[in-house]
Amino acid sequence: MVRVRLDLSYDGTEFSGWAKQAGGRRTVQGEIEDALRTVTRSATTYELTVAGRTDAGVHARGQVAHVDLPREVWAEHRPKLLKRLAGRLPKDVRVWALREAPTGFDARFSAIWRRYAYRVTDNPGGVDPLLRNHVLWHDWPLDVDAMNEAARGLLGEHDFAAYCKRREGATTIRTLQELSLVRGDDGIITATVRADAFCHNMVRSLIGALLFVGDGHRTPDWPAKVLAAGVRDSAVHVVRPHGLTLEEVGYPADELLAARSVEARNKRTLPTAGCC
Repeated sequence: MVRVRLDLSYDGTEFSGWAKQAGGRRTVQGEIEDALRTVTRSATTYELTVAGRTDAGVHARGQVAHVDLPREVWAEHRPKLLKRLAGRLPKDVRVWALREAPTGFDARFSAIWRRYAYRVTDNPGGVDPLLRNHVLWHDWPLDVDAMNEAARGLLGEHDFAAYCKRREGATTIRTLQELSLVRGDDGIITATVRADAFCHNMVRSLIGALLFVGDGHRTPDWPAKVLAAGVRDSAVHVVRPHGLTLEEVGYPADELLAARSVEARNKRTLPTAGCC
């Protein structure tokens, strides 16, 4: 078998998320796997492993996945596979690059960070109709400086249980590497959120808390207090998915891929405080 890396993007508006689902719902994984099976004229469906499983309505510009193909299939179809996928895939999903992955590469477990952007506008007139599927409208004026002040209190390694939908047996400890917001000349506020990994609903919950600060309903120290409490707060809303885009996935140097993959599989715990 040959492990092949795929770099791809998609508009999540009409998808029920990344992962295949029962009941015939349309998903990104399903569309790509169907197209790959068709263009390689294979009886087998080759399953994709993805860096970040996005929810329904969430977009991706820099998603990464891998697939293991029989060596003879890869050798036969490699020269024209990218163009054939372009002809078979629907217009709301594109594969931009296909290449043999280096030894030890795993699209999910080798990643050292994922970077998302969440876009929101507080324009009293609403969202530009051409951007309505990618920008959230918040109908209160937002103080970006207050939001950035609040964001700084969330950086670092923490148990983000207060901002995650719990999953049985999964840890909610993550390292939030960057959380910052900038208002562009067009008035759209873009939040950049980067972490080693994210638990379910984490980004959208963090943005929901920051919006509550930005519109004056909470003080800048409130999101950090929620984090420290370690339990879901009913005031933290999970914002709608369409403002969220997976922008980029980061990987270490090739010689470190295998070690990172092993490390990422280990269940993390927070360090305990010493006696002194």
